[in-house]
Amino acid sequence: MLRRLYDWMLRLAGRPTAERWLAFVSFADSSFFPLPPDIMLVPMCMAKPERAYRSALICTVASVLGALLGYAIGSLLFDLIGVPLLHFYGYEDKFHRFAADIGASGFIWMLAFAFLPIPYKVATIAAGSIHLDLGVVVLASILGRGGRFFAVAWVIRRYGVVAQRMIDQHFEKLAIFFTILFVGGFVVVKYAL
Repeated sequence: MLRRLYDWMLRLAGRPTAERWLAFVSFADSSFFPLPPDIMLVPMCMAKPERAYRSALICTVASVLGALLGYAIGSLLFDLIGVPLLHFYGYEDKFHRFAADIGASGFIWMLAFAFLPIPYKVATIAAGSIHLDLGVVVLASILGRGGRFFAVAWVIRRYGVVAQRMIDQHFEKLAIFFTILFVGGFVVVKYAL
């Protein structure tokens, strides 16, 4: 099943609407949706390596805009939307301690969450709920998300054929590894922060 999804994503990556979907997923990931944009970014870069940096830029811009929505949810609509979202993801118990940590070391936390494969929406909502300086959020989002997405694009452009061969040969193992990494990000947010 995972193999079919991967193949489907590679085909979708070559369609004219792929960039719009990539932008939507990137935007949503930073504010309310659990699906990371890397799921589309990697196959898009592999399908069209000459457009890898363009795809990374789309991811970055849409993700930063999504971070602004996450910030607005935390700042303006925390009780109405933020609390139910945190409850849905099971983060409400750790949220207040995490928000205090962001208040103390905002830029470092935001940068880490922006770059690492952990749910960025939690950081953007937390930043808004404590009214962290919006410039800090935007700068950390640009650097962290941009660094992550452009690193993916660079690796695919540089090692695309090798990466494609490796994915084809070890797809199941890689799918398990990245699933563990993704789920691990949620676990870190829920239990470690």
